[in-house]
Amino acid sequence: MKVAYIFATQGHTVSYKLGMMILPQLEHNAHGVEVVGMFFFEDNNYVLVRGDPIGERLVKVAREKGILLMGCDQCCYERNIADKLMEGVPIGCFPNLYEALSKNMPDQVITL
Repeated sequence: MKVAYIFATQGHTVSYKLGMMILPQLEHNAHGVEVVGMFFFEDNNYVLVRGDPIGERLVKVAREKGILLMGCDQCCYERNIADKLMEGVPIGCFPNLYEALSKNMPDQVITL
């Protein structure tokens, strides 16, 4: 099964759910499903900024496994980080996400 994650909840969503649960499973090939994409809203976009330790690990795994990473364009502009994201991580809105995922459609979309 293919899944895509949308990180929308504020708080410890990225640092805990992604950093302590999902990412280690992906790094050890133990997640149980194929992750095809991750889309980040609001402050969750800070994980995509160059130098973020979780983000650096995430980008490495995403490149190895062909996982799309994308930040919400308006969220990144509002936080003045659009030009600070790691290389190869685009920003966009839902139409951009749909287009990017259309090449590798998920069976399920999970919002965290």
